[in-house]
Amino acid sequence: MSEPNVLLAHLIQEAGMSNAGLASRVNARLGTRYDHTAVARWIRDRAVPRGRAPEAVCTVLTERIGRTVTRADIGMEKGLPRRPVPDLESVMRHTAALWHQDGREEFFLADARPERGPDVVVPAFVWENPPGDADVSGRGIRSIGETEIIQLQQARERYQEMYRRVGGLPVRRRLGAFLARHATEALNASYPDATGRRLHRTVGGLTALAGICAYDARRQALAQRYFFAALRMAKASGDRGFGAYVVALLANQAMSMGEYRLVIQYSETALRATGASLSPALVSDLCTMQARAYARIGDRLACHAQMTRSESAAGHIRTGEEPSEASYVQPGLVETQHAEALRQLGDLTAAERYAVESLAMVEQAHPRGQVHRFAGLAMVRAQAGRVDEALEPAWQMLARVRGMESGRLHDRVRSVRSALVSRSAEPGVREFAEHADAELRLPL
Repeated sequence: MSEPNVLLAHLIQEAGMSNAGLASRVNARLGTRYDHTAVARWIRDRAVPRGRAPEAVCTVLTERIGRTVTRADIGMEKGLPRRPVPDLESVMRHTAALWHQDGREEFFLADARPERGPDVVVPAFVWENPPGDADVSGRGIRSIGETEIIQLQQARERYQEMYRRVGGLPVRRRLGAFLARHATEALNASYPDATGRRLHRTVGGLTALAGICAYDARRQALAQRYFFAALRMAKASGDRGFGAYVVALLANQAMSMGEYRLVIQYSETALRATGASLSPALVSDLCTMQARAYARIGDRLACHAQMTRSESAAGHIRTGEEPSEASYVQPGLVETQHAEALRQLGDLTAAERYAVESLAMVEQAHPRGQVHRFAGLAMVRAQAGRVDEALEPAWQMLARVRGMESGRLHDRVRSVRSALVSRSAEPGVREFAEHADAELRLPL
Protein backbone atom coordinates (compact mmCIF):
# COMPACT_ATOMS: atom_id res chain seq x y z
CA MET A 1 0.00 0.00 0.00
CA SER A 2 1.33 3.47 -0.93
CA GLU A 3 1.51 6.38 1.46
CA PRO A 4 -1.82 8.23 1.84
CA ASN A 5 -2.18 11.91 1.02
CA VAL A 6 -1.21 13.16 4.47
CA LEU A 7 -1.08 16.76 3.25
CA LEU A 8 -4.80 16.80 2.43
CA ALA A 9 -5.72 14.86 5.57
CA HIS A 10 -3.84 17.32 7.77
CA LEU A 11 -5.41 20.39 6.15
CA ILE A 12 -8.94 18.95 6.51
CA GLN A 13 -8.26 18.45 10.22
CA GLU A 14 -6.75 21.93 10.54
CA ALA A 15 -9.87 23.39 8.92
CA GLY A 16 -12.04 21.59 11.49
CA MET A 17 -14.03 19.76 8.81
CA SER A 18 -15.04 16.19 8.23
CA ASN A 19 -14.59 14.42 4.89
CA ALA A 20 -18.33 14.81 4.31
CA GLY A 21 -18.11 18.53 5.10
CA LEU A 22 -15.39 19.08 2.49
CA ALA A 23 -17.34 17.08 -0.09
CA SER A 24 -20.52 19.10 0.45
CA ARG A 25 -18.70 22.41 0.11
CA VAL A 26 -17.00 21.29 -3.12
CA ASN A 27 -20.40 20.13 -4.45
CA ALA A 28 -21.93 23.53 -3.63
CA ARG A 29 -19.31 25.22 -5.80
CA LEU A 30 -19.21 22.78 -8.72
CA GLY A 31 -22.62 21.07 -8.75
CA THR A 32 -20.89 17.71 -8.32
CA ARG A 33 -22.00 14.74 -6.18
CA TYR A 34 -18.94 13.87 -4.12
CA ASP A 35 -19.49 12.30 -0.70
CA HIS A 36 -17.28 11.35 2.25
CA THR A 37 -16.14 8.14 0.52
CA ALA A 38 -14.76 10.16 -2.42
CA VAL A 39 -12.71 12.34 -0.08
CA ALA A 40 -11.53 9.23 1.78
CA ARG A 41 -10.33 7.85 -1.57
CA TRP A 42 -8.46 11.06 -2.35
CA ILE A 43 -6.60 10.60 0.92
CA ARG A 44 -6.19 6.81 1.02
CA ASP A 45 -5.28 6.22 -2.64
CA ARG A 46 -3.81 9.67 -3.43
CA ALA A 47 -6.50 9.92 -6.09
CA VAL A 48 -6.81 13.29 -7.86
CA PRO A 49 -10.40 14.26 -8.77
CA ARG A 50 -11.12 15.40 -12.30
CA GLY A 51 -11.72 18.84 -13.66
CA ARG A 52 -11.86 21.85 -11.34
CA ALA A 53 -12.34 19.81 -8.14
CA PRO A 54 -8.73 20.25 -6.88
CA GLU A 55 -9.03 24.04 -7.26
CA ALA A 56 -12.36 23.96 -5.44
CA VAL A 57 -10.79 22.00 -2.57
CA CYS A 58 -8.07 24.66 -2.35
CA THR A 59 -10.66 27.46 -2.28
CA VAL A 60 -12.73 25.79 0.45
CA LEU A 61 -9.67 25.17 2.62
CA THR A 62 -8.30 28.69 2.00
CA GLU A 63 -11.54 30.23 3.26
CA ARG A 64 -11.71 28.00 6.33
CA ILE A 65 -8.04 28.21 7.38
CA GLY A 66 -7.44 31.83 6.52
CA ARG A 67 -4.35 31.45 4.33
CA THR A 68 -3.80 30.57 0.69
CA VAL A 69 -3.85 26.83 -0.01
CA THR A 70 -2.42 25.62 -3.33
CA ARG A 71 -2.62 22.33 -5.21
CA ALA A 72 0.87 21.52 -3.96
CA ASP A 73 -0.33 22.08 -0.39
CA ILE A 74 -3.07 19.46 -0.79
CA GLY A 75 -0.82 16.94 -2.56
CA MET A 76 -2.59 17.31 -5.92
CA GLU A 77 -0.05 19.30 -7.90
CA LYS A 78 0.18 18.16 -11.50
CA GLY A 79 3.07 15.73 -11.90
CA LEU A 80 3.69 15.58 -8.13
CA PRO A 81 6.00 12.64 -7.37
CA ARG A 82 4.94 9.96 -4.92
CA ARG A 83 7.83 10.80 -2.59
CA PRO A 84 8.33 14.40 -1.45
CA VAL A 85 10.71 16.37 -3.63
CA PRO A 86 13.98 17.32 -1.96
CA ASP A 87 13.51 21.11 -1.83
CA LEU A 88 13.35 22.16 1.79
CA GLU A 89 9.96 23.86 1.78
CA SER A 90 8.20 20.84 0.26
CA VAL A 91 9.92 18.40 2.61
CA MET A 92 9.04 20.45 5.69
CA ARG A 93 5.41 20.84 4.64
CA HIS A 94 5.11 17.11 4.07
CA THR A 95 6.93 16.24 7.29
CA ALA A 96 4.70 18.51 9.37
CA ALA A 97 1.72 16.62 7.98
CA LEU A 98 3.37 13.33 8.95
CA TRP A 99 3.87 14.59 12.52
CA HIS A 100 0.22 15.58 12.84
CA GLN A 101 -1.14 12.30 11.48
CA ASP A 102 1.32 10.19 13.48
CA GLY A 103 0.41 11.97 16.70
CA ARG A 104 -3.31 11.43 16.11
CA GLU A 105 -3.63 7.99 14.50
CA GLU A 106 -2.57 4.81 16.29
CA PHE A 107 -2.31 2.81 13.06
CA PHE A 108 -0.89 5.53 10.83
CA LEU A 109 0.93 3.97 7.84
CA ALA A 110 0.67 0.56 9.52
CA ASP A 111 0.13 -1.15 6.15
CA ALA A 112 2.42 1.02 4.03
CA ARG A 113 5.57 -0.47 2.57
CA PRO A 114 8.99 1.18 2.65
CA GLU A 115 10.50 2.27 -0.62
CA ARG A 116 13.00 -0.03 -2.28
CA GLY A 117 15.14 0.11 -5.39
CA PRO A 118 17.15 3.02 -6.82
CA ASP A 119 14.97 5.74 -5.26
CA VAL A 120 16.15 4.94 -1.73
CA VAL A 121 19.64 6.31 -2.44
CA VAL A 122 18.37 9.64 -3.82
CA PRO A 123 18.02 11.34 -0.38
CA ALA A 124 21.60 10.39 0.49
CA PHE A 125 22.79 11.69 -2.91
CA VAL A 126 20.95 14.99 -2.39
CA TRP A 127 22.45 15.32 1.10
CA GLU A 128 26.00 14.60 -0.05
CA ASN A 129 26.11 16.82 -3.13
CA PRO A 130 25.65 20.54 -3.87
CA PRO A 131 23.89 22.84 -4.08
CA GLY A 132 23.31 23.67 -0.42
CA ASP A 133 20.57 25.86 0.98
CA ALA A 134 21.53 29.52 0.60
CA ASP A 135 19.11 30.80 3.24
CA VAL A 136 17.04 28.93 5.84
CA SER A 137 15.77 31.93 7.78
CA GLY A 138 12.15 32.10 8.93
CA ARG A 139 9.71 34.90 8.11
CA GLY A 140 6.91 34.32 10.58
CA ILE A 141 5.34 36.77 13.00
CA ARG A 142 6.78 35.58 16.31
CA SER A 143 10.56 35.66 16.80
CA ILE A 144 12.48 32.75 18.35
CA GLY A 145 16.09 32.25 19.36
CA GLU A 146 18.40 30.25 21.55
CA THR A 147 15.86 29.63 24.33
CA GLU A 148 13.42 27.82 22.04
CA ILE A 149 16.18 25.72 20.46
CA ILE A 150 17.48 24.63 23.87
CA GLN A 151 13.95 23.59 24.86
CA LEU A 152 13.70 21.42 21.75
CA GLN A 153 17.11 19.89 22.47
CA GLN A 154 16.04 19.07 26.01
CA ALA A 155 12.88 17.47 24.66
CA ARG A 156 14.95 15.20 22.44
CA GLU A 157 17.06 14.08 25.39
CA ARG A 158 13.91 13.32 27.38
CA TYR A 159 12.22 11.31 24.62
CA GLN A 160 15.44 9.46 23.86
CA GLU A 161 15.73 8.38 27.49
CA MET A 162 12.08 7.28 27.47
CA TYR A 163 12.71 5.23 24.33
CA ARG A 164 15.70 3.50 25.88
CA ARG A 165 13.81 2.66 29.08
CA VAL A 166 10.35 1.65 27.83
CA GLY A 167 10.64 1.13 24.07
CA GLY A 168 9.49 2.98 20.99
CA LEU A 169 5.81 2.02 21.00
CA PRO A 170 4.67 4.20 23.91
CA VAL A 171 6.94 7.06 22.82
CA ARG A 172 6.10 7.24 19.09
CA ARG A 173 2.73 9.00 19.18
CA ARG A 174 3.70 11.28 22.06
CA LEU A 175 6.74 12.43 20.11
CA GLY A 176 4.66 12.90 16.95
CA ALA A 177 2.21 15.09 18.85
CA PHE A 178 5.07 17.10 20.38
CA LEU A 179 6.62 17.72 16.97
CA ALA A 180 3.26 18.64 15.44
CA ARG A 181 2.75 21.34 18.03
CA HIS A 182 6.13 22.66 19.12
CA ALA A 183 8.40 22.00 16.14
CA THR A 184 5.83 23.29 13.66
CA GLU A 185 5.37 26.42 15.77
CA ALA A 186 9.13 27.04 15.89
CA LEU A 187 9.68 26.47 12.18
CA ASN A 188 6.86 28.87 11.30
CA ALA A 189 8.41 31.65 13.42
CA SER A 190 10.84 34.42 12.49
CA TYR A 191 14.59 33.83 12.81
CA PRO A 192 17.85 34.65 10.99
CA ASP A 193 19.72 32.17 8.81
CA ALA A 194 22.16 31.06 11.53
CA THR A 195 19.31 30.33 13.95
CA GLY A 196 17.42 28.56 11.17
CA ARG A 197 20.32 26.18 10.59
CA ARG A 198 20.49 25.31 14.29
CA LEU A 199 16.72 24.92 14.37
CA HIS A 200 16.71 22.48 11.45
CA ARG A 201 19.55 20.57 13.11
CA THR A 202 17.53 20.27 16.32
CA VAL A 203 14.19 19.46 14.71
CA GLY A 204 16.01 17.00 12.46
CA GLY A 205 17.31 15.24 15.57
CA LEU A 206 13.78 14.95 16.96
CA THR A 207 12.49 13.71 13.61
CA ALA A 208 15.23 11.09 13.42
CA LEU A 209 14.22 9.91 16.90
CA ALA A 210 10.60 9.71 15.73
CA GLY A 211 11.89 7.46 12.94
CA ILE A 212 13.69 5.27 15.46
CA CYS A 213 10.49 4.91 17.49
CA ALA A 214 8.50 4.08 14.34
CA TYR A 215 11.11 1.48 13.39
CA ASP A 216 10.86 -0.01 16.87
CA ALA A 217 7.08 -0.18 16.40
CA ARG A 218 7.61 -2.09 13.12
CA ARG A 219 6.40 0.88 11.05
CA GLN A 220 9.18 0.59 8.51
CA ALA A 221 7.59 2.88 5.92
CA LEU A 222 6.94 5.65 8.44
CA ALA A 223 10.45 5.29 9.86
CA GLN A 224 11.97 5.57 6.40
CA ARG A 225 10.02 8.74 5.63
CA TYR A 226 11.15 10.29 8.90
CA PHE A 227 14.78 9.37 8.18
CA PHE A 228 14.58 10.88 4.68
CA ALA A 229 13.11 14.08 6.14
CA ALA A 230 15.76 14.25 8.88
CA LEU A 231 18.48 13.85 6.25
CA ARG A 232 17.07 16.78 4.28
CA MET A 233 17.06 18.87 7.47
CA ALA A 234 20.66 17.82 8.07
CA LYS A 235 21.57 19.29 4.69
CA ALA A 236 19.81 22.55 5.59
CA SER A 237 21.65 22.70 8.91
CA GLY A 238 25.07 22.32 7.29
CA ASP A 239 26.06 19.76 9.97
CA ARG A 240 27.67 16.92 8.01
CA GLY A 241 28.21 14.82 11.11
CA PHE A 242 24.51 14.87 11.90
CA GLY A 243 23.75 13.87 8.32
CA ALA A 244 26.11 10.91 8.64
CA TYR A 245 24.24 9.85 11.78
CA VAL A 246 20.94 9.85 9.86
CA VAL A 247 22.52 7.84 7.03
CA ALA A 248 23.67 5.36 9.68
CA LEU A 249 20.03 5.02 10.77
CA LEU A 250 19.05 4.30 7.17
CA ALA A 251 21.83 1.70 6.96
CA ASN A 252 20.59 0.05 10.15
CA GLN A 253 17.06 -0.09 8.77
CA ALA A 254 18.35 -1.54 5.50
CA MET A 255 20.10 -4.23 7.55
CA SER A 256 16.82 -5.21 9.19
CA MET A 257 15.19 -5.51 5.75
CA GLY A 258 17.96 -7.73 4.38
CA GLU A 259 19.26 -5.06 1.97
CA TYR A 260 22.92 -5.80 2.69
CA ARG A 261 24.40 -4.13 -0.40
CA LEU A 262 22.41 -1.01 0.46
CA VAL A 263 23.89 -1.09 4.00
CA ILE A 264 27.36 -0.97 2.48
CA GLN A 265 26.38 1.78 0.03
CA TYR A 266 24.81 3.97 2.72
CA SER A 267 27.78 3.50 5.06
CA GLU A 268 30.33 4.30 2.38
CA THR A 269 28.35 7.43 1.43
CA ALA A 270 28.37 8.71 5.02
CA LEU A 271 32.09 8.05 5.45
CA ARG A 272 32.98 9.60 2.08
CA ALA A 273 30.86 12.71 2.57
CA THR A 274 32.32 13.55 5.98
CA GLY A 275 35.93 12.45 5.57
CA ALA A 276 38.22 12.94 8.55
CA SER A 277 35.74 15.25 10.30
CA LEU A 278 33.36 12.48 11.35
CA SER A 279 33.38 11.57 15.03
CA PRO A 280 35.15 8.30 15.97
CA ALA A 281 31.95 6.83 17.43
CA LEU A 282 30.05 7.21 14.16
CA VAL A 283 33.01 5.98 12.09
CA SER A 284 33.17 2.91 14.31
CA ASP A 285 29.44 2.24 14.03
CA LEU A 286 29.36 2.68 10.23
CA CYS A 287 32.30 0.28 9.83
CA THR A 288 30.65 -2.23 12.17
CA MET A 289 27.47 -2.16 10.09
CA GLN A 290 29.50 -2.83 6.98
CA ALA A 291 31.19 -5.75 8.75
CA ARG A 292 27.79 -7.23 9.60
CA ALA A 293 26.57 -6.72 6.03
CA TYR A 294 29.67 -8.38 4.56
CA ALA A 295 29.19 -11.27 6.99
CA ARG A 296 25.63 -11.71 5.75
CA ILE A 297 26.76 -11.98 2.14
CA GLY A 298 29.63 -14.30 3.11
CA ASP A 299 32.56 -11.99 2.38
CA ARG A 300 34.89 -12.96 5.23
CA LEU A 301 37.87 -10.81 4.21
CA ALA A 302 35.82 -7.63 3.84
CA CYS A 303 34.07 -8.34 7.13
CA HIS A 304 37.36 -8.68 9.02
CA ALA A 305 38.75 -5.54 7.35
CA GLN A 306 35.77 -3.47 8.51
CA MET A 307 35.99 -4.96 12.01
CA THR A 308 39.61 -3.83 12.23
CA ARG A 309 38.70 -0.37 10.99
CA SER A 310 35.84 -0.16 13.50
CA GLU A 311 38.02 -1.17 16.44
CA SER A 312 40.66 1.37 15.45
CA ALA A 313 38.07 4.17 15.41
CA ALA A 314 36.54 3.01 18.70
CA GLY A 315 39.92 3.47 20.37
CA HIS A 316 39.68 7.21 19.68
CA ILE A 317 36.19 7.76 21.14
CA ARG A 318 36.04 10.54 23.72
CA THR A 319 32.56 10.46 25.24
CA GLY A 320 32.37 14.14 26.11
CA GLU A 321 33.38 15.18 22.60
CA GLU A 322 30.86 13.08 20.65
CA PRO A 323 27.58 14.52 19.29
CA SER A 324 24.58 13.77 21.52
CA GLU A 325 22.99 11.43 18.98
CA ALA A 326 26.10 9.20 19.04
CA SER A 327 25.56 8.37 22.72
CA TYR A 328 24.17 4.98 21.64
CA VAL A 329 27.75 3.95 20.81
CA GLN A 330 28.45 2.88 24.38
CA PRO A 331 31.34 0.76 25.68
CA GLY A 332 30.79 -2.80 24.53
CA LEU A 333 28.57 -2.01 21.52
CA VAL A 334 31.36 -2.72 19.02
CA GLU A 335 32.03 -6.08 20.69
CA THR A 336 28.32 -6.95 20.61
CA GLN A 337 28.06 -6.20 16.90
CA HIS A 338 31.28 -8.01 16.05
CA ALA A 339 30.06 -11.07 17.92
CA GLU A 340 26.98 -11.04 15.71
CA ALA A 341 29.05 -10.69 12.53
CA LEU A 342 31.33 -13.58 13.50
CA ARG A 343 28.35 -15.73 14.46
CA GLN A 344 26.95 -15.21 10.97
CA LEU A 345 30.31 -16.33 9.54
CA GLY A 346 30.23 -19.43 11.76
CA ASP A 347 33.35 -18.40 13.71
CA LEU A 348 31.73 -19.22 17.05
CA THR A 349 34.84 -19.27 19.25
CA ALA A 350 35.77 -15.69 18.33
CA ALA A 351 32.11 -14.67 18.44
CA GLU A 352 31.75 -15.90 22.01
CA ARG A 353 34.93 -14.11 23.04
CA TYR A 354 33.51 -10.81 21.78
CA ALA A 355 30.09 -11.48 23.35
CA VAL A 356 31.64 -12.19 26.76
CA GLU A 357 33.78 -9.08 26.40
CA SER A 358 30.68 -6.97 25.74
CA LEU A 359 29.04 -8.27 28.92
CA ALA A 360 32.02 -7.17 30.98
CA MET A 361 30.78 -3.64 30.24
CA VAL A 362 27.05 -4.37 30.41
CA GLU A 363 26.37 -2.06 33.35
CA GLN A 364 27.57 0.88 31.23
CA ALA A 365 24.88 0.16 28.64
CA HIS A 366 21.32 1.47 28.66
CA PRO A 367 18.53 -1.10 29.23
CA ARG A 368 17.95 -1.84 25.52
CA GLY A 369 21.65 -2.38 24.98
CA GLN A 370 21.77 -4.83 27.86
CA VAL A 371 19.00 -6.91 26.27
CA HIS A 372 20.94 -7.17 23.01
CA ARG A 373 24.19 -8.15 24.76
CA PHE A 374 22.71 -11.04 26.71
CA ALA A 375 20.76 -12.14 23.64
CA GLY A 376 23.95 -12.13 21.58
CA LEU A 377 25.78 -14.48 23.94
CA ALA A 378 22.75 -16.78 24.16
CA MET A 379 22.57 -16.99 20.35
CA VAL A 380 26.28 -17.82 20.00
CA ARG A 381 26.16 -20.58 22.61
CA ALA A 382 22.95 -22.03 21.21
CA GLN A 383 24.43 -22.14 17.70
CA ALA A 384 27.47 -23.93 19.18
CA GLY A 385 25.15 -26.58 20.62
CA ARG A 386 25.78 -25.55 24.24
CA VAL A 387 22.16 -24.92 25.08
CA ASP A 388 22.55 -25.36 28.85
CA GLU A 389 25.14 -22.57 28.90
CA ALA A 390 22.94 -20.42 26.66
CA LEU A 391 20.08 -20.48 29.14
CA GLU A 392 21.69 -18.21 31.73
CA PRO A 393 22.17 -15.20 29.38
CA ALA A 394 18.75 -15.97 27.85
CA TRP A 395 17.11 -15.60 31.25
CA GLN A 396 19.07 -12.39 31.85
CA MET A 397 17.78 -11.05 28.53
CA LEU A 398 14.19 -11.92 29.41
CA ALA A 399 14.43 -10.26 32.82
CA ARG A 400 15.57 -7.00 31.23
CA VAL A 401 13.02 -6.91 28.41
CA ARG A 402 10.08 -6.95 30.82
CA GLY A 403 8.37 -3.57 31.05
CA MET A 404 9.48 -2.51 27.56
CA GLU A 405 7.11 -2.17 24.62
CA SER A 406 9.37 -2.73 21.64
CA GLY A 407 8.79 -4.63 18.44
CA ARG A 408 12.52 -5.06 17.88
CA LEU A 409 13.12 -6.47 21.37
CA HIS A 410 10.18 -8.84 20.95
CA ASP A 411 11.83 -10.05 17.73
CA ARG A 412 15.05 -10.56 19.70
CA VAL A 413 13.29 -12.66 22.34
CA ARG A 414 11.60 -14.67 19.61
CA SER A 415 14.95 -15.36 17.90
CA VAL A 416 16.59 -16.56 21.13
CA ARG A 417 13.59 -18.74 21.98
CA SER A 418 13.68 -20.32 18.52
CA ALA A 419 17.45 -20.93 18.72
CA LEU A 420 17.07 -22.78 22.02
CA VAL A 421 13.89 -24.75 21.31
CA SER A 422 15.14 -25.95 17.92
CA ARG A 423 18.16 -27.56 19.59
CA SER A 424 16.83 -29.00 22.85
CA ALA A 425 13.66 -30.20 24.58
CA GLU A 426 15.21 -30.28 28.05
CA PRO A 427 13.04 -29.10 30.97
CA GLY A 428 15.09 -25.92 31.42
CA VAL A 429 14.55 -24.97 27.77
CA ARG A 430 10.82 -25.71 27.99
CA GLU A 431 10.55 -23.52 31.08
CA PHE A 432 12.34 -20.66 29.36
CA ALA A 433 10.13 -21.05 26.28
CA GLU A 434 6.99 -20.84 28.44
CA HIS A 435 8.15 -17.60 30.07
CA ALA A 436 9.23 -16.18 26.70
CA ASP A 437 5.85 -17.06 25.20
CA ALA A 438 4.10 -15.32 28.10
CA GLU A 439 6.11 -12.18 27.36
CA LEU A 440 5.47 -12.38 23.63
CA ARG A 441 1.74 -12.87 24.11
CA LEU A 442 1.42 -9.50 25.80
CA PRO A 443 -0.06 -7.10 23.21
CA LEU A 444 2.18 -4.24 22.09
